[in-house]
Amino acid sequence: MTDYRRLRVALLGAGAVGSQVAGLLLEHSAELADRAGAELELAGIAVRDIDAPRDVDLPRELFTTDPEPLIVGSDIVIELMGGIEPARSLILHAINSGADVVTANKALLATHGPEIFEAAEQVGASVYYEAAAAGAIPIIRPLRDSLAGDRVRRIMGIVNGTTNYILDRMDAEGAEFDDVLAQAQQLGYAEADPTADIEGYDAAQKAAILASLAFHTAVPLDAVHREGIVGIDKAMMDAARNAGYVIKLLAVCERMSVDSETSPTGDAISVRVYPALVPRAHPLASVHGANNAVFVQAEAAGDLMFYGAGAGGIQTASAVLGDVVSAARRHIAGGVGVGESTRANLPVLPIAEVCTRYQITLEVDDLPGVLATVAGILSDGRVSIATVEQNILSGGEAAEAGQESGVARLVIGTHTARERDLSETVARLAESGVVERVVSVLRVEGN
Repeated sequence: MTDYRRLRVALLGAGAVGSQVAGLLLEHSAELADRAGAELELAGIAVRDIDAPRDVDLPRELFTTDPEPLIVGSDIVIELMGGIEPARSLILHAINSGADVVTANKALLATHGPEIFEAAEQVGASVYYEAAAAGAIPIIRPLRDSLAGDRVRRIMGIVNGTTNYILDRMDAEGAEFDDVLAQAQQLGYAEADPTADIEGYDAAQKAAILASLAFHTAVPLDAVHREGIVGIDKAMMDAARNAGYVIKLLAVCERMSVDSETSPTGDAISVRVYPALVPRAHPLASVHGANNAVFVQAEAAGDLMFYGAGAGGIQTASAVLGDVVSAARRHIAGGVGVGESTRANLPVLPIAEVCTRYQITLEVDDLPGVLATVAGILSDGRVSIATVEQNILSGGEAAEAGQESGVARLVIGTHTARERDLSETVARLAESGVVERVVSVLRVEGN
């Protein structure tokens, strides 16, 4: 066996991902040493409860409840605790102690990423976080390294497996949201409190990370527009299917051209998360179950798609170990760490400035002239109609919708419009007297 230099690895957290990482480090130590060019010694595992049940049987002597002595003297610190504190303080302690850090903590990086990266840059350390944006899917390195010489124009990502599972089941089976959510919780795809997933918080954190990398700009989490999927129902799914679309919760990160008053370079970015209509011919429409996918459009490279498992202990552990090997190689080769490029400082535009296409579903009085009135309001609001589908609600459908008979449902597809104009126009439609109810407004992405 080759005589390798030994590197000490500290692990913080031994949950679903952490226990798998520890098990793989121990089981494949010789193989990992050959790949890294260094022997990776698991120096210890810091946990809150040593006796907690775990997915992998690990030597008890590795466990400690005191992480600080473990960090000191380690070459690589893997943080898989989650949450903001004490993870933030421990990562900063590790960096200041001379260690490289590997983390999957999307919430921490989305809120304190600039602070952590600056601390690493000051001491020449590196922070690796491939598992923080899309689980097992390798997307961080392609954005940071492979596409560093290109200009990314747009990213559209399905980055939350729970919501994709729910929407996919609703689309395929005609099921209602609450029923599928309950099934997702039974199967372990959704937490007992699914708020972070179904309200879009998890996807927004990942969008902030991806946008920061793609556009070399620090994107604060509060600059990410966020909407969840709790308002999506069977009727909306049926309307989407009839129009040739599928509904997906998308993280959209986009470079946009603006005037010189908004940005000296003429560029700005938009970062947003919301349920959107995706044409069924688009690659993202075929992402099923709890899988994730990230679709990247770059000026020179063209269209790229990254697809795979977005979660799961063993899958995410794969991405974590890839980072550990990269950190080990850097230690052996020497030199300062790889810094984050966030010096473009592009402004982040509010959602009101975004331009896209829309599908507006209205319930209106079934009377002559109503369609002309609706079309006039849209035209006055600078929203151009591309398609119109009209259906007369049956008595049963009308009663279910809380309306009397004599109600028509209009499904209006628009050409590209500005969000501000669209929002103001929909408000005028709701107050027009001919519209009984604005059923839904969905953006159309992927054309």
